[in-house]
Amino acid sequence: MTLVRIKAQDVSSIRNFQIDRGITIFKLNTIPDNNKYIDIDKDGDPDLLYAVLSDGRLCLWIDDDDDMRQNDMQGDLDADCLLIDINRDGHYGAEYDLIIDYIDEDEDGKADIQIIVDNGRKDFHGKWTSHFLVFFDDDNDGIFSYIDWEHLKFEGWDHSGQSNFFADYHGKSTMLKVHITTSDIENLNYNWENPFLWYDEDNDGRSEMAIRVIDEPKEVKIDSFNPYSWKFSQYATLVQQTWDLDNDNSVGNELDFDMSLQFKGTGFEYSDQIYRIKNNKVLGKTDHFFFDARWRHLSYFVFPDHENVQKLTHGRGLWQQCWIVFDEDDDCQRWERVEFYQPLDPFKVGAGNGGLDNNPQADVSGDRGEWDQDCSGKGQLYISPMDGKIHLFGAEKGYWRIDQHATYYQGWQGWRGPNLQPEDFSKTEPTKYATVYYEDTDGNGFFDKMNLDFDGDFVFEDEILLTNLEISDASILYSTSKMAYSDMYKLFDKVADDMWSNAKNALEVANKYGLNTEWYAIFLSPKSTHEKYHNGYWLSYYLYKDMLDFATWKKDTLLTKNIMRHYFSSDWCKLK
Repeated sequence: MTLVRIKAQDVSSIRNFQIDRGITIFKLNTIPDNNKYIDIDKDGDPDLLYAVLSDGRLCLWIDDDDDMRQNDMQGDLDADCLLIDINRDGHYGAEYDLIIDYIDEDEDGKADIQIIVDNGRKDFHGKWTSHFLVFFDDDNDGIFSYIDWEHLKFEGWDHSGQSNFFADYHGKSTMLKVHITTSDIENLNYNWENPFLWYDEDNDGRSEMAIRVIDEPKEVKIDSFNPYSWKFSQYATLVQQTWDLDNDNSVGNELDFDMSLQFKGTGFEYSDQIYRIKNNKVLGKTDHFFFDARWRHLSYFVFPDHENVQKLTHGRGLWQQCWIVFDEDDDCQRWERVEFYQPLDPFKVGAGNGGLDNNPQADVSGDRGEWDQDCSGKGQLYISPMDGKIHLFGAEKGYWRIDQHATYYQGWQGWRGPNLQPEDFSKTEPTKYATVYYEDTDGNGFFDKMNLDFDGDFVFEDEILLTNLEISDASILYSTSKMAYSDMYKLFDKVADDMWSNAKNALEVANKYGLNTEWYAIFLSPKSTHEKYHNGYWLSYYLYKDMLDFATWKKDTLLTKNIMRHYFSSDWCKLK
């Protein structure tokens, strides 16, 4: 069991400087009196601008589009390149230095592509200490990634409130990213998160869907024939897709993904997915500023785009695993997805402890994970009669770790370690929670067995087998390969409506038996699609338990079986 408590004096050990800050600085501040201008091409206007930062460090602006004027205070943000000498060694694009480059593809005076190169140590050839990052302004809002200009660091995780990120994870956007210094990568046309795509299906400036594609780099030996330590396979071996199923993102709740689907395996080859860079102007005689200038001269990137990624995933993909996670307590405000539970111990808690939330980014409780370990179901979904919820066809088993009232909040980060954010300071982890175990005992792809531990003692007190209740486990299949976001939205809308309708039928049955249902007034007026889903499930459950108690009191075994049959077939109609 892991419990994290952070004291005020521990703040200095935390990565994110947003915790200890007054007013955020959103621009690079230089001392213009110290500017130095150089005219490389001898055309009468400057091409290089050397500037001094307030802390004495130096930076260099390269005017790639030749529009700099004498006495400009800084370079511009449409097609110039900024190099900052982070380690004060007199070099601008060398080890530890930070470089931000802009490309104006359509020459409208606004950048369309931002490239960030955050170099690591020159003699270190591993991962995670540097960045090569590309952002595309697909929705033309002028927002790219985010630089903490006070500390001169790429910080793609800073935000206002819970999920209003400074980086452009909102609306329609494309990001490519790898945590390796560019000089260690064989082919810079490819990337690791290649790409990360956000979709704005209703054009409201917020993201309703995201897809993350991974090409895991392979480490290779450096020798006299090969100066690079990493190369990309040109195969997408992991695809993760997530949906805001009820489209309830809004001000103060900018990201609210509800369900994620993951494919993992051989994947698909994507070398024919070419994005050609238009108008990448590079000022001549400037390569010597960079210890790796190859990325400056790229004419194209290779990645599947918004329009093609789903076709490739389902059409070309050879997958060995398919997982799903559902945010049952609706508390996830992560920028990328609802993080996946792992098929491990349901009763072990904490990052790296071997439980469902072994992944440090996963919610400690409140989510439902299911795993199709041979991908036999090909990512298809169904609505189970057992509980009226969306499930993964082909999954051999699944667990729902219940956090009924979102007590243990999953912030956007979810890392339970030294990498915390302000909202995580009050984060605790449960010592007790209810658990549902799902199993497909007959191997037909549908769950037919449930084990329930609703008293939270980590012992399953109830077992439900649909065959014993004479209920079929089969249901209509929904193929995610053919479903647009609007189809997913409609599917969840149907699930929520059916859940609520079924609960209202349960009310009628309970009233018929003379039970007092006003105890549950808190559930009777749902205000949203998700509340229909949530309230409908729990109202039906509480009424089911009350009716079982009634049947037991009446010593009516036939009524007991009928109540169980109608509850676990999500159909109270015949008892009305």
